[in-house]
Amino acid sequence: MREYKMRRGKHLDDRIPDMKAAVEEYFGPVSGTEEYDGSELYVVENPDNPVFERVTVGTAAYSGKKDKLALEIEERPVEDVIAEGHVDAAEDAVDVKNEFLLEATGRDAKARRDSMKRSVEDDETPDGVS
Repeated sequence: MREYKMRRGKHLDDRIPDMKAAVEEYFGPVSGTEEYDGSELYVVENPDNPVFERVTVGTAAYSGKKDKLALEIEERPVEDVIAEGHVDAAEDAVDVKNEFLLEATGRDAKARRDSMKRSVEDDETPDGVS
């Protein structure tokens, strides 16, 4: 499960007031919920895009901290997607994921990558070194 931070000064519930409706708009009908670190996430078992096998998404709430977006997308094997003639769906899958993340977090793909690089670099800093 990957968690995404919001843009500075933004909150997830301000950007997406109705998470279930947004999930259904981008990924397809919600088939249930699943618990993740004390938060209930929405599960889409049969996503609209044939590249996606299963989508789990929702708000990861933390007391005393800003909420984060929790998202896990299980994708079908590329060979199966191509064999079924859904080549165009692969490109659309990337667009759907990026558009959803932009709406939810206020950060584009480049900003999200840069943020991940910084967090990895922070994790690699030896103890006692600033």
